Amino acid sequence: MFDRIKKAFSRPPAGSEPSADGGEAAADHNRISEWAQTQGWGFVEQGGGRKFALEGSVLGRPWRLEQGRPSREFIHGEELRVRAELGIDDDVSILVMNRPLKEALEKKAYGIFTDSLQTTADPRLPEELRWLTMFPEVGWESLPNLFWSRYAVLSDDRDNALAWLDMALAEQLMDWPHPAHNAQVPFMLMLMRGKAYLRMEYNPPEMPVLQHATRVFTLACEKAIIAPLSGRG
Repeated sequence: MFDRIKKAFSRPPAGSEPSADGGEAAADHNRISEWAQTQGWGFVEQGGGRKFALEGSVLGRPWRLEQGRPSREFIHGEELRVRAELGIDDDVSILVMNRPLKEALEKKAYGIFTDSLQTTADPRLPEELRWLTMFPEVGWESLPNLFWSRYAVLSDDRDNALAWLDMALAEQLMDWPHPAHNAQVPFMLMLMRGKAYLRMEYNPPEMPVLQHATRVFTLACEKAIIAPLSGRG
């Protein structure tokens, strides 16, 4: 079930593979630009017209989305990376990760610790692996079992996670377009260091997936700004 994600760890590092043909690997930029304009967002072509970026704001906080080549070995094809400066407490740390990716990362982390006797605090470890060692998985009964079978939520403060990830956001996380996006596609949504981040595989690059990713991210930002989140200590 998880073979595609597991095998990703053995592929060459990002940047060593030839890029896909622009006509096949990217959604039509004219359509994306027109749609972005209807949302009041900026659109910028990058990479010689093969890539793009979107810029907008949520409740006055700026965010930026970039499509590009993957910066993580577990992501294939294209990647969507989104970041927003929310100005929330820097100590709030919550990570939502699709469960197949979490299981693959856990096996990767176990191999690293076993083979090299590295400590869990080793700063040389990939960031995602450090998160798995730093933050326990949390859960609660108000979200359906189907959500928990698809996603894992990690945080050092369960109350923060509960305040942020409500039913409305959970429903958006479950309502991805089909068949382009499913439970096996690498996906992470994070609140870290006062910012919100989204990182996901965008392959094949489909307009409905892009539109839904922005809905998920902007809703997550709204919830984080409004929710009573606070760091420990």
